[in-house]
Amino acid sequence: MKCPKCQIDNKEGIKFCRKCGTDMTPAPLWKPSWKWHAQTLLVIYASLIVLFFALNHVLKPYLRQIPKDITPWLKEMPKQ
Repeated sequence: MKCPKCQIDNKEGIKFCRKCGTDMTPAPLWKPSWKWHAQTLLVIYASLIVLFFALNHVLKPYLRQIPKDITPWLKEMPKQ
């Protein structure tokens, strides 16, 4: 592995150049930006919302209805 600063050959896997002391750890190939994180979160949240409404539509026949005599506060009040 050659040092990017002094071009001397070094052993593979070392952290610093043996001649000039330059950091030899490779730079990351890609670092996500805040814009990438925002777009990813937008896609995740939009997918979850669409999935919720799609499942609600598909499973509507299987939803249980609570009888009104069990829940008197849900009964419609007669108009006076």
